[in-house]
Amino acid sequence: MYPGFRGRSPVLKIDEPLRTERLVLRPFADGDLDALHAIHSREDVTRYLYLEPRDRVECAEALEKRVAGTSITEPGQALAIAVVLAETGEVIGDLYFEWLSEEHRRAEIGFVFHPDHYGRGYATEAARELLRLGFDCLGLHRVIGRCDARNIASATVLGKLGLREEARLRENEFVKGEWVDELVFAILDREWRARQP
Repeated sequence: MYPGFRGRSPVLKIDEPLRTERLVLRPFADGDLDALHAIHSREDVTRYLYLEPRDRVECAEALEKRVAGTSITEPGQALAIAVVLAETGEVIGDLYFEWLSEEHRRAEIGFVFHPDHYGRGYATEAARELLRLGFDCLGLHRVIGRCDARNIASATVLGKLGLREEARLRENEFVKGEWVDELVFAILDREWRARQP
């Protein structure tokens, strides 16, 4: 079992915050609206995402779903986890984890961060804990990550985590008025475990 989470497959529930060297990963709370809006309202954040910048009302609706979704009990459900700077208590990003298949033991990860915190390794540090959560608590066999092919920063993070690029899906998504290529990365449980100290 992984500290901070209770997992009796096929259930995964956030019990308490997780701590990394510089970050705290915790459930979203009602008081996180300003931080979520500060991230998701920016065009430079949503440029390569499959959504437009969100206004405050849309962020409030998204936050309500995040606050309510603190557990995964069946495939198709997702968790959103707030990423907080341990030193300041500031919410700087959010992680996404969707359980895709119990039978095939697959999930998908994603991450979004405020640009003020790009380039400091926070996304890699936080997503590494998310991978550990999936492999240790759900007994996953395979975790994927997807991104717009133009999103070099996200592709770099996925690579640092040990996910390998498996596919470039040409003009796979019609996003913001144009066809875009999508990259698919993946890591297997044995590959993940081989990378652990």
